[in-house]
Amino acid sequence: MANYGRELRMAIDIRRKGKMEKATEFEKRMKKAQEEVGAVLKRTQEEMKRQVNRRRKEVEVWKVEDKVMLSTKDLVFKKQLVKKLVDQYISPYIIDEVISTNAIKLQLPTLMIIHSVVVATTSHKDQ
Repeated sequence: MANYGRELRMAIDIRRKGKMEKATEFEKRMKKAQEEVGAVLKRTQEEMKRQVNRRRKEVEVWKVEDKVMLSTKDLVFKKQLVKKLVDQYISPYIIDEVISTNAIKLQLPTLMIIHSVVVATTSHKDQ
């Protein structure tokens, strides 16, 4: 049932009353195997969850009208600027809408030709 999603066909009639020692042995072995597999899967899930959460940080709660700094890491400038002289973050922009825990829409100036929805990261929140 666990492997195929349907009852197994057996050469004997299960409804028949009598000694079915091999069938009951088989049933016990299958139940034991299923319990062991369930325990191993649960341990594996917990281990994977622990590994994934190892480097995760707490999510910062963003609100409309908060001011945040915009990272210049992925911005493309018309002039080839010296990377070490460019600010890492540029002026505080007001949050227009919170889309999800990691995406926010900013009120950007019309001269900036980038999408107004950006990925929100922690830190550099202007108080």
